[in-house]
Amino acid sequence: MKRPQLVSNNALARLFQSADQARRRLDFQQCVEILERASRLDLGNPTLLLNLGHAYGKNFDFAKAESSFERALRLSPKKTEALAAAAMRAHDFGNAIMANQYYRLASEQKDATPDIFVALAENSERLSRLDEAAQFAGRALALKPNFSAARLVQARLTRQAGRLSEAEQILRSLSNDTPRDIRVKAGYELGSILDRQGRYDEAMAAFRDAKALLIPDAAPHIAAAHRVRGQLKELRDNLKAETLHRWQAGSKELAPMHRLALLCGHPRSGTTLLEQVLDSHPDIVSAEETTIFHDHAYPFLARNAPVDANVLAVLDSAPPSILQPARTNYFRCMDAFLGDSIGTRLLVDKNPILTFLLIPFIRIFPETKLLIALRDPRDVVLSCFMQPLSLNQSAAAFLTLEGAVDDYAELMAMYQTVAPLIPNERIEVRYEDMVSDLESVARRTLEFLGASWDKRVLHFHEHAQKKLVRSPTYADVTRPVFKRAVGRWRNYERYLEPYLAKLAPFAKAFGYDV
Repeated sequence: MKRPQLVSNNALARLFQSADQARRRLDFQQCVEILERASRLDLGNPTLLLNLGHAYGKNFDFAKAESSFERALRLSPKKTEALAAAAMRAHDFGNAIMANQYYRLASEQKDATPDIFVALAENSERLSRLDEAAQFAGRALALKPNFSAARLVQARLTRQAGRLSEAEQILRSLSNDTPRDIRVKAGYELGSILDRQGRYDEAMAAFRDAKALLIPDAAPHIAAAHRVRGQLKELRDNLKAETLHRWQAGSKELAPMHRLALLCGHPRSGTTLLEQVLDSHPDIVSAEETTIFHDHAYPFLARNAPVDANVLAVLDSAPPSILQPARTNYFRCMDAFLGDSIGTRLLVDKNPILTFLLIPFIRIFPETKLLIALRDPRDVVLSCFMQPLSLNQSAAAFLTLEGAVDDYAELMAMYQTVAPLIPNERIEVRYEDMVSDLESVARRTLEFLGASWDKRVLHFHEHAQKKLVRSPTYADVTRPVFKRAVGRWRNYERYLEPYLAKLAPFAKAFGYDV
């Protein structure tokens, strides 16, 4: 029997709007509270419970998220659809285990859809279970022959098996009515395959064709990035060393101190490789490219500040009564995300995007040690251009080579300006050194972090095969180090030539031949 709705549809709509506004403000606790109230007023609404579960998950309360999903499943007349919806929401808040659990349950239903099997295939692929991924893709195709999303998975698996010509043939056989998002991913995959074959002009054309499908939607993301980076540029230009030292001196009010390192640098500078090496150490745990700092710590400082507030003033005026809850919430979310208490281990927060938020990070966590990944700027820019990243505020710049160059110059100029002012211990690690002599780099980095030597770090790829790697280069870090990406930019030099002068000062400053 349908349970009663104790409130009008208009009142519910207002609650949903308020919850969405709270979510956009990154106030996930308030979002939860609003949706809890709505669920008590509309007891028989499975969609509301699914959204409440999503809000719990975004607030890193995974137990309540699962409980809410289970209640929704009991009420929903469409079990398979509800299971898939729970899985998609769990995937969105970063709980891959929960997402996979619901997708597997959905796959057992008589009316399981091809999309469900594709989602399972992609998850198995990221867990290096390639045979299992192929089976799931095959089940999707059995339900819907020539299903483009499943064919794309097949192409990736075929490429990873080294059968490049066969993978290319699969991609070129996709039908003209393939959805745009699949065409974009297929274009990037084709570009990668052509690059591996040494067909560089064709690869560049494939990448550009894929990006052309995204460019019409890029303007809002680019505008948002400019607004945020304008604020951070103002912070950079007004920052003083004495301010940072004063923050350090006040760190005793933020006890307890934690063993914490921030691994950043420009995207595609080798952060994933270094993170996987360090995560193989038994005394170190890493978090890979989460939004936890941005969504669950930084907002504590600016929640009551005007939208156009001076970032440096907000940081400088933050009292311990604000900083301490930000710290506590950060580690609460990290424990939930990792599925285990960090305890006394060293946490490495790996996230290149946080390079722009480096100053706010050390304001909240003055004990942070900094690991800065460096790589030849020309290879960085090319790699950013070639990566199949979702269109968002960070990745919109990489839709053109010029945009990628400008992004690199802006970020690394900021780093060069603030680095001499920062009192935190830091070490710069070059990607080229890692792939040429991993042991020396690993020893130096572990010594800097205060961790003992452990030879397991040299077999990082074996460790990576047993976990979910979220980086676009998930397949690469499940293999021993390779050098084929060093100097790749020379294969595309004629395309990069208009921008080399802008990159030259950075190449020289970081020790690369110009």
